[in-house]
Amino acid sequence: METVSDRMTVYADGSIQFDQKAPEYVVGLDLGKSQDYTALCVLEMHENEADPNEVTYHCRHLERFKLGTSYPDQVARVRALCLREPLRSNKPRLAVDQTGVGAAVVDLFRRGELNADLRPILIHGGNETTNEHGVYHVPKRELVGHCQVALQTGRLKIAADLPEVSILTQELQNFEVSISESGFDSYEARTGKHDDLVLSLAMALWLAQKRRYWKMY
Repeated sequence: METVSDRMTVYADGSIQFDQKAPEYVVGLDLGKSQDYTALCVLEMHENEADPNEVTYHCRHLERFKLGTSYPDQVARVRALCLREPLRSNKPRLAVDQTGVGAAVVDLFRRGELNADLRPILIHGGNETTNEHGVYHVPKRELVGHCQVALQTGRLKIAADLPEVSILTQELQNFEVSISESGFDSYEARTGKHDDLVLSLAMALWLAQKRRYWKMY
C-alpha cells in the first residue's frame, strides 16, 4: 500500500515536496451484437490531495466501433489502445459488459493480452450487486445512478472536442426511466435509439468507484 512518505521528497534544508500521484485509468467496454454498436470509454481519475476520497473523472476517449466489426478485431483495437500511452505505463482496469454476448466472447478479450485488469459485468434489473466466480452482477439502476451523480456533482468532466461527444449527449438525452405496473423500474434508451456510449461510461464510472484490490475468484 502506498503511504504519504512514498510520495514526498525531503531536501537537505528540511523542505518537503510532494510528488504528484499518477492518475489511474478505467476503461468501459459495452459489447454490441450484430445490430448494436460496441462502445468504449476511457476515464482518467484524479484524487483531491486534501481528500483522497474526492475524485474527479475526466473522460479522455470515446469510441464507437463500426457495425459488423468482428470480435477478434475488437480485441485487437482494445489491445492497441491499452498498449498506447498513457495506458501503457498506467495499466487500466477494464469493465466489460458480458450481458448480451456471453462468457465466450469475453474470454476472447481475457486471452487477448490487453495490458488491462479485466472485470466482466452482467447487467440485470434487480437490486443487489454480487460477485459470482469473478463476474460482477450489477443492477442497471446502480450503473445509471453512478452516472447521474457524477454528472450532477460536476465530478465527471467530458471534453467537448471528443469525436463522439455529440452522440453521447444525445444518448443521455434519450435515456429514460420506465415504471411497470408492478412497480419495477427499467432504464433504457427510447425506442429506436442506442445507449452503448452511456453504458460504457456508466460501467467505467461504477468500476472506478470500487476498491482497487477487489480479488478475482
